[in-house]
Amino acid sequence: MKTELANFEDIVLFVNSFYDKVQSDELIGPIFSAVITDWQPHLEKMYNFWNAALFGVPGFKGNPFAKHAPLSLEKQHFERWLLLFRQTIDTYFEGAMAEETKKKADMMAIMFLSKIENMKGGADKIILV
Repeated sequence: MKTELANFEDIVLFVNSFYDKVQSDELIGPIFSAVITDWQPHLEKMYNFWNAALFGVPGFKGNPFAKHAPLSLEKQHFERWLLLFRQTIDTYFEGAMAEETKKKADMMAIMFLSKIENMKGGADKIILV
């Protein structure tokens, strides 16, 4: 039965489930596994990220884009990430906060992809400023 996404325990549930899917995914799994050797600290960082993003609870420290910028990420990777993320949220949750969570993920993916494409100058050219 689906419930409202309402607390930190719900975040732990969806983050753990989502990253289980990511790790076994043939497209994005290898990218994550190449840079994350110990998953528990990453998961804990994601719990804090989503707790701050959704409920305004302080505790997240970091720059998510800086971690993703050096990776060879393209549109297809973000599309897969969003597909897995949305599937995970929709498996467990319903209601306004579930929709807000998916919206925030969509916006983050759009922003990251846009910044990465701008860094490449559109066609794999690095812009020198």
